Amino acid sequence: MTTRDRESLKRSLFATIESERDRLKTAARDIWESPEVAFRESESSERLQSILREEGFDVEAGIGGVETAFVARYGDEDPVVGTMGEFDALPGMSQRATAERDPVEPGAPGHGCGHNLFGVGSLGGALAVKRAIEDGRLDGSVVFFGTPAEEAGGGKVYMVRAGAFDDVDAVVSWHPGWYNAPNKGSCLANDAFTFTFEGETSHAAAAPEAGRSALDAVQLMNTGVEYMREHVPDAARIHYAVQNGGSAANVVPGEASVEYLVRAPEREEVERLSEWVRDIADAAATMTRTDCTATKTAGLYGVLPNHSLADAIRANMEQAEFSLDDEQAAFAADLRETLGDVEGALGELSESDREAARDAAMFTRPVDATDDEIVGSYSTDSGDVSWNVPLGRFRAATWPVGTPAHSWQAVAAGAELGTAGMEFAANVIAATMADLLADDDLRAEARAEFERRSAGHEYESPLPGDADPYELVSR
Repeated sequence: MTTRDRESLKRSLFATIESERDRLKTAARDIWESPEVAFRESESSERLQSILREEGFDVEAGIGGVETAFVARYGDEDPVVGTMGEFDALPGMSQRATAERDPVEPGAPGHGCGHNLFGVGSLGGALAVKRAIEDGRLDGSVVFFGTPAEEAGGGKVYMVRAGAFDDVDAVVSWHPGWYNAPNKGSCLANDAFTFTFEGETSHAAAAPEAGRSALDAVQLMNTGVEYMREHVPDAARIHYAVQNGGSAANVVPGEASVEYLVRAPEREEVERLSEWVRDIADAAATMTRTDCTATKTAGLYGVLPNHSLADAIRANMEQAEFSLDDEQAAFAADLRETLGDVEGALGELSESDREAARDAAMFTRPVDATDDEIVGSYSTDSGDVSWNVPLGRFRAATWPVGTPAHSWQAVAAGAELGTAGMEFAANVIAATMADLLADDDLRAEARAEFERRSAGHEYESPLPGDADPYELVSR
């Protein structure tokens, strides 16, 4: 394919996505208005699946034992490219599309990480590439992976374990944010556990000697982990939250539980630290004469970067148009005012980009990767995908400058404002998947980099045995 032919193809892809704008915006708004948390996203998953079925994709749901996970495929020829879409919401993040804190329903979930935009943006890219294959302008197959439970439980890990990504040459994915840039860095691998202690209840005043406090065990475990912190690598992170501490002060708690997250840059280090945390839990049980059950509820790898795909994404960002209408621009300005000082967030950008973004409500021009060879202090189940297939990732501006993820402002932006960035992301995904289908050299470069970076580190699923997601998340 000549350069002129490829440019013509991309203009056609962008035109397809533009023609689907209303349909895509409606789908994103529908998912935003009915937020569903991890592993419970039945309506959101079906909303995406229904569009893909209408478009002629073969859809298989229930992948890896996860009811809301699905794979939608168009075509049966090589090469095969894919994209991923998330759609789970966050608990307690309910918010109206207003520039002031105003929950729709206090305590209800909301899309504080923009996953209503994520899933639909990737869908738009997949539809455009499907149309190009259908019309004979591209050869190969396109796959959309519906990936639930990113926020808790790691739905992609179950899909990887089921072999969903085994026959794909490369995957292109994105995430909402406040600027447009490819990703060239990694993040922290993690393990998640629930530690449940079983003791003996008794009257805390009349017969304390008859009791064995499970809450004491939780507190001793947490204290032990605090003393552990001095001796872990600087990049490691350990978090905990007491889930059950008893029901009444005058009853010795017979059961108590605590949730733990253990993070580190390398999977091997996570496993070493997790074993140490387990030892502390066992010691706390010994000290309190209680029994401890440790349940591993999730495990993730860090991301394996792919600069070949990141560079292709960056080039396509220059061709994809980003435009806001007047209402979106006005709301962005109002929402930006609520954020106050965002100087700390601006530090992610280069000095020249920082100056351009400082007084802007939305920062829409593309920039180079801000995370080149950096290990971010977050975790994502996209990491497990990246250890099984070359993965290109980027972020797109769906929120005002400096907006933190998991904030009410991010939820408010997701209803309408963020759809401009969503369409931009769809264009970049479509163009990059088209490059992969048309360019043998790009696929070979991405695969060679994948093999080089993963050499000597064989992927093993971090999930415990035959883990059932619905059993684990209920604990």
